[in-house]
Amino acid sequence: MSDQQRQLSLNAFIYPAGHHESAWRHPLTTPERLYDVSYFQDIARTAEAAKLDAIFFADGPALRSDVEHGAAGALEPITLLTAIATATERIGLIATASTTYFEPYNLARLFASLDHISRGRAGWNIVTTGTDLAAANFGLAGHPDHADRYARAREFVDATVKLWDSWEDDAILIDKAAGIYADPAKIHEINYVGRHLRVRGPFNAPRSPQGHPVLVQAGASNEGRAFAGQYAEAIFTAHQRLSDGQAFYADVKQRATQYGRNPDHVKILPGISPFLGDTEAEARDLEREFNELTSPEYGLAQLESLTGSSVRHLELDAPVPAGLFGDAGDVTDNQQSRLQVIAGIVERESPTLRGLLHRLAGARGHRVVVGTPVQVADTIEEWFTQGAADGFNVMPPYYPGGLEVFAEKVVPILQERGLFRTEYSGATLRDHFGLPRPASQYADASGAVAL
Repeated sequence: MSDQQRQLSLNAFIYPAGHHESAWRHPLTTPERLYDVSYFQDIARTAEAAKLDAIFFADGPALRSDVEHGAAGALEPITLLTAIATATERIGLIATASTTYFEPYNLARLFASLDHISRGRAGWNIVTTGTDLAAANFGLAGHPDHADRYARAREFVDATVKLWDSWEDDAILIDKAAGIYADPAKIHEINYVGRHLRVRGPFNAPRSPQGHPVLVQAGASNEGRAFAGQYAEAIFTAHQRLSDGQAFYADVKQRATQYGRNPDHVKILPGISPFLGDTEAEARDLEREFNELTSPEYGLAQLESLTGSSVRHLELDAPVPAGLFGDAGDVTDNQQSRLQVIAGIVERESPTLRGLLHRLAGARGHRVVVGTPVQVADTIEEWFTQGAADGFNVMPPYYPGGLEVFAEKVVPILQERGLFRTEYSGATLRDHFGLPRPASQYADASGAVAL
């Protein structure tokens, strides 16, 4: 596919007050509205008016952040997106849910319901949960290790998709005269048996408008890349440099090809957090305002959570030792993707600890771009045309204004350059991403067990 035919995908990643860790303290934000559904409906309408592909919520089943110094906690995203679905018409709706702390049947019902209610706009961001804080919330003695979580995740996705597919598309007849609602021969038990999961089926609802919700994934470790190549239709990732983004892009597309998939149906969407100003100096002043509001205690806790390394013995204004994160690996052989990003910042920039905390305060390792709308658009275009991205997860440092400025000033530049739509051409998230509607795997299956 040529660059002239390609169109950017742009999502608004909603992090309640904004992606900068001190956003809740800034006068441009309204943290008192973080549990007000109308706040999120307004943000979604802004994204939809700009013709963005989707809004996206991260989530986890534990209180991870330092609630004393940060706006921690959040509404459950599938419930929230259902409310947002009723206030919007076209914008895609992507929620995060864990394969470690759900079961396939109940999660399949939640996402299928969202897809039906939204008329085909649902996406599932598949995570295995990275924090061991979650285990105690579910009565478990410990959090499963990395390999076991991914092994369960593969079974989980296989079983969930089989449930969604267990009704063939033409199973419902609604023959009032004959008194036949559905054809039981077209509704199948899945009888899934794995090492971690057993699910009989069939599902208790027909296939949703998209066939099944779009499968999204965010892990960039070696296990995460292998999982993405096999299953993901969109991939959220974090890179600081164009060359790292290009290497990741090529690697995941190749993995998808090895699984017999069309690499054009795997969308690579790095995170980008734009501080925008009419001049570069104005943008830098705005970033400085946010950084001056940060709490070192909060930043240290976040850094230790991301890296698994103790840093509290270091002086805030002394350089971070070059070898502190030396076991992070590199972009082609990494086990801990975010640790590798942070190690790269330390290696290239030799920041002080305070400087590193400020670098991460903006978007937790995702790329922060500070500049004018043209400069931000130039960065997006470069990554898109140079084989590093199919689009971006836009991560405004503050909400709602950061998204409003991006929509008002950056999106029109991308549209003028022919890189982004001026109108929606379809109604579903699959339409927006340019993804096909999958057929039920049971439609032509022989020997399937019918209901």
